[in-house]
Amino acid sequence: MLRGFVAITLLGLPAAHPAQPAAPPVVTVNERVRHQEMDGFGVSQAFRRNELLEALPAAQQREVLDLWFDRTKGAGLSILRLGIGSSPTGSPYDHMVTIQPENPGGPDAPPKYIWDGDDNSQVWVAKEAQRYGVKRFFADAWSAPGYMKDNGDDKNGGTLLPEWRQAYANYLVAYTKFYAKEGIKITDLGFTNEPDWTATYASMRFTPQQAAEFVKVLGPVVPRGTNVVCCDSFGWNESKAYTAAIEADPQARRHVKVHTGHTYASPVDAPLPTSRKTWMSEWNPNGNTWNENWDDGSGYDGFTIAQAVHDALTLGNVSAYVYWLGGSRGATRALLQLDEVAKTYHVSKRLWALAAYSRFIRPGAVRLEASAADPALKVSAFRNPDGSRVVEVLNTGTAPVTWQGVRGRATAYVTDNTNSLTPSAVTGRTVTLQPRALTTIVTR
Repeated sequence: MLRGFVAITLLGLPAAHPAQPAAPPVVTVNERVRHQEMDGFGVSQAFRRNELLEALPAAQQREVLDLWFDRTKGAGLSILRLGIGSSPTGSPYDHMVTIQPENPGGPDAPPKYIWDGDDNSQVWVAKEAQRYGVKRFFADAWSAPGYMKDNGDDKNGGTLLPEWRQAYANYLVAYTKFYAKEGIKITDLGFTNEPDWTATYASMRFTPQQAAEFVKVLGPVVPRGTNVVCCDSFGWNESKAYTAAIEADPQARRHVKVHTGHTYASPVDAPLPTSRKTWMSEWNPNGNTWNENWDDGSGYDGFTIAQAVHDALTLGNVSAYVYWLGGSRGATRALLQLDEVAKTYHVSKRLWALAAYSRFIRPGAVRLEASAADPALKVSAFRNPDGSRVVEVLNTGTAPVTWQGVRGRATAYVTDNTNSLTPSAVTGRTVTLQPRALTTIVTR
């Protein structure tokens, strides 16, 4: 090889070198490829957790509600999951009282419902959520009252007795009517929670086939405008059997409008086998301490939640993500720790991980096809009903990445060890995606 040699053309001019291929964009969003429509993000405060909130001073109650539901100060959550009680009494703490604590005399006897207007401290929070703009109220039953089951107890599993199916369906509908009188429309109604798991607390077993059969009893009596929801299985993979059983039955399939699953036994790795809406309707990570950190490798920090939400949206095509719980006490993995003794509360980075999605991705948004050139970046993108676009980028790497070519008038919000949805400038259509951080880019 001749060093310093320069190629010369026949005209005596230096030859042009072949053009180098342009580097792929750091983030690519294809608005022509659309995926699921979003119903929203939410929390549950079942099992009387709102009593902890009631114990706080009024000013702190408002601050907590702002953190859950306000779109400027907090997460702007749009779904509230309620627990339909099954216990005859409210003692000890955690027992949700049923609206029919005593056997009315058999499955065919006239019901004897009792409504106290409080419903285990859930009504007032539902009303507050509605004032913030929440429109989706998901009422879910962990069990039927014990007298409707073969073990005679609302706890420890057991199954619904066949002769009580219609009475149980009517009981669930009565619950929605009580809420309607309080001015709250139950938009989504579930009759089982983790039907494949026997718990020492309220629990009731259904096989996938039994669940499909009960849907055919409940569906015809549910009020118009209320979706039948099923089946909140203990794990996402386990939920697939319940969804498949309902989809295989034409009558059951007609009634179930939302398919749900939890992610304790298995994470979201693929869509459920249905064309209906699907929700990740309950999860929080294992852990034995109260943890407020963003990224500490514990498995129950904020970064863990951000990754779980991303996977549910992009791998599972879920239309909603409902966290367990909004607030609780002690060594909880809830979003907030509510200390009824010290009369205060504490905020975890788990809240801000969820808020980075929930505040900006609104009900009715559509997920768009999105990808990243760098495998360390986990990307999802959404178009809201108002035309705004939201791009979520979770940088799982240890180095910052510069994204040039951000479209439109954009604002970035950073969540990491030191930031909680902190606004960050997008200068010259360029944003820096910080390492181990979630960056939310909103364009209008």
